[in-house]
Formats: sequence, structure tokens, C-alpha cells
Amino acid sequence: MSNPGSGLESLPNFERRAREFKTIVAMLGLYCRAHHGPGEADLCPACSALSGYAHGRLKRCVFGEEKPSCANCSVHCYSASMRERVKQVMRWAGPRMLWHHPLLALRHMLDGRRPEP
Repeated sequence: MSNPGSGLESLPNFERRAREFKTIVAMLGLYCRAHHGPGEADLCPACSALSGYAHGRLKRCVFGEEKPSCANCSVHCYSASMRERVKQVMRWAGPRMLWHHPLLALRHMLDGRRPEP
């Protein structure tokens, strides 16, 4: 699966958010292929829209590089419907990430232990 440039990795001090974006794109890829079938594109339009939404929210996170994982964050910047969609994707793809993307999964689990700023 090709990974579109997030635009975050070119900015200084955006390593953590760029990695988080790579993680959500990987999860969306696993979920989309399993639930929406393989298509001509990497992601179906709905999953692609969710990826774009997540990218925009990550770029504007008020915590910057000190950002906790979204599950541990006091500021929920996702709309309720988008938050539910991301939860659904993460619940399904999370366990599978250990097999398909072990380093991203491990880093995501470690980031989940970060204290809230």
C-alpha cells in the first residue's frame, strides 16, 4: 500500500504526529481492505475522507509534540461521529497491527502510556 505524504514529516519537531498519522493510515488500510474490498485505490472514498480528517486534526493539535494518544486526551477535537468511526477502525485493526506493522503498533502502545500534558 502506498503511503501518501502527510506533509508533517517535512516540518521540524513533527516526528511523533507524523508517526501517528502513519499508524492511522496503516490501520485504515487494513480495515478498508477487509471491509470494503480491494479497489483501484488504497482506500475507499469513505476511508480516504477519514484519513484526511485525521490528518487535519493532527496538524492542528493544540498539544503539539507533547500530544497524548487521542484516547488519553482531555481535548477531543474529533466530531462525535468521526470519533466513533476511528474507534471502530482501531478496535478492528489494532490487534492486527501487531502482525502487519509491529513497530508502528508497539510505538502506538508506548505512546498510549504518555501522560497528558
